[in-house]
Amino acid sequence: MLDLFSQWNKFLGNRMFFVVLIPLFIGFFYPIETTKSWSMAATLCFTYMTFNASLDTSLKDFVKRLSNPLLPIYELLFIHGVMPFLALVIGLVFYPGPENEFLRLGFILGATIPVGVTSILWSQMVGGDVSLAMVTVTLDTLISPLLLPVFIAAVVGKTIHINTVSLLANLLWMVFIPGLLGMIIHDTTKGAYDKYTHSIGNFASKLCISVVIYVNASAIAPEINWNHSIIKLLMVILIVSCSGYILGFLSSYILKGHKREQMVAMIYNIGMRNNALGVVLAITYFPPAVALPVTLSMLYQQPLAAVVKILVESFYKRRHTTKESHCSLI
Repeated sequence: MLDLFSQWNKFLGNRMFFVVLIPLFIGFFYPIETTKSWSMAATLCFTYMTFNASLDTSLKDFVKRLSNPLLPIYELLFIHGVMPFLALVIGLVFYPGPENEFLRLGFILGATIPVGVTSILWSQMVGGDVSLAMVTVTLDTLISPLLLPVFIAAVVGKTIHINTVSLLANLLWMVFIPGLLGMIIHDTTKGAYDKYTHSIGNFASKLCISVVIYVNASAIAPEINWNHSIIKLLMVILIVSCSGYILGFLSSYILKGHKREQMVAMIYNIGMRNNALGVVLAITYFPPAVALPVTLSMLYQQPLAAVVKILVESFYKRRHTTKESHCSLI
């Protein structure tokens, strides 16, 4: 049975682009009503995916990373320093002038919101450093209730109140508890559940991520007015979205002792954002034009994550082949 699920998991793993794209389009054209039940289902899917990813992670490694958080802090500098600046520059290039001020603010807000929890899941699927991804998400969620109000007040002179309790509760149920439980099981059983995670566990995670994408796509579908004027905006948002993943790749090469696991985690941490929070902030505190870039960025995040998976695996496969060819010549 495990072998069968392993084959199914491998089948879906090689087609992650379609695993995320199909529910995205279904959500747009056949949306469901986003009730509390569906929101709870999406939350449970997140919880399960974090638990499954943490079954591959040592609690000792997590604590070690948490006790020496220089690398996560290094990531946060790119996430909340370099990336918002890039978004501002891109906004000024494509949407100059005072009449586009709100659109530019939308780009900046989308680049400043916390790291998305799904960065942990993609890191695990692509063989990244899950402990690094989890520590970065944890630290970023903890500082965001302080950082976001300061940032928005500095940019637009408007003080806002972030629901800290809600943010921390989401972090607790979607990351802390399932992650901690999975890591404890990993260390207690000495990785005895590896066969489960690489078969039934990962297969179920891929189904769960499809559910999450479908629910999110259904939620944003009514907010999008599909017309010719939105094409340019979609192209610019694509540039901003790609910039995050590229920045994650480049930032990993600045460090000494470059490692694949570290690079993968940094790509997804710096490239992915908690867009649901960004949409809520934009709709609650700003005009609709600010919410538009944040909402539309949800179109790209998961498909681009799947493309990154393909590119990383292709890059290292080609690199391995080159090394083997060089060794055979020697």
